[in-house]
Amino acid sequence: MNPVDPAGIDTPIGYVDLERVRANAQRVADYTAQHGIAWRPHIKTHKSLEVARIQLEAGARGLTVATLREAEVMATLTNDLLLAYPPVGDAKLERLVRLPMSLDLKVALDSSDVLESVAAASAAADRVIGILVEQDVGLGRVGVQSSAEVVRLASLASSLDGVEFAGLMFYPGHIRVQKDEQTEALALVFEQLTDTYAALESAGFTAGIVSGGSTPTLWQSHAFPGLTEIRSGSCIFFDREGLALGVASHDDLAYTVLATVVSTAVPGHAVVDSGSKALAKESRGDGGFGVLFDHPGVLLESLSEEHGVLDLSRTDWRPVIGERVRIVPNHVCVSVNLQEALLAKDRDAHSMLTLEGRGRGPWTG
Repeated sequence: MNPVDPAGIDTPIGYVDLERVRANAQRVADYTAQHGIAWRPHIKTHKSLEVARIQLEAGARGLTVATLREAEVMATLTNDLLLAYPPVGDAKLERLVRLPMSLDLKVALDSSDVLESVAAASAAADRVIGILVEQDVGLGRVGVQSSAEVVRLASLASSLDGVEFAGLMFYPGHIRVQKDEQTEALALVFEQLTDTYAALESAGFTAGIVSGGSTPTLWQSHAFPGLTEIRSGSCIFFDREGLALGVASHDDLAYTVLATVVSTAVPGHAVVDSGSKALAKESRGDGGFGVLFDHPGVLLESLSEEHGVLDLSRTDWRPVIGERVRIVPNHVCVSVNLQEALLAKDRDAHSMLTLEGRGRGPWTG
């Protein structure tokens, strides 16, 4: 990466502290190793080869992707990929089976329609793709609804050429509360998983991979019965939600949005040049769209496309026009995806970080 002068970089732009990125990666890798589980980080958070390389060097087993573009990019770094999203349509299937034959490729899905189409495309390409059956454990977004349905898809995968049943995937994304408030919700997930394991065993199947976890439940991952790997992704950067849930501290924050104050005309407020096109209009229960990194009591109160309005009512700090500030977004993944590139700080040097996995089109390198 070529050095740049941060003063010459226009705002708004995502800003990454690579020292903190490395520390976050090592902490998660050490935690998973301590508890005998693997870390397969979801790279949708950062979409960057450089950041993925840091995760793998820290000890991540493989990588998780959501798009074929991400898969094409990350297949240049690892031979172990999970596509945690059902590939629907001929165009996606064609790109799926064109991935390197040396790749240990797994796909998560929740329907016989997708399973049969993946199997047909894979068999025609003379390869075998591992299948993780996704089970809904409470989020209500995707996933089969019972252990019987898991067994049905496991049986179907075992009967088809081009695929093999590799295990189970789940995402407890509905659990977004403090650690000491998670007990009841976690117990319900544990019960579902235990029932599914028993149903698979009765049918003669073993879930070699049980892929789960989330960043809000990150440090509870070892408590999930039968879990073999976690896919926590936003833990590489963390965000305001991570702070609110107690999963991260201020010292763990590795991503902010660098913005410039452009107006102080309205009393009690200041406006920055970072609106919904840099941060995403994604609110959380405690209000607002972010806070300032250096002034945590200052709330990003409202957003329009190019304006971010700061509430100065609870601070003595009074910004001036032209002053630069760093915003901690509510949800880091969405903000990163809105950036063309990131300004990266590594000790005293700055450079531009490319987001190779961003976009939908094929990646040719």
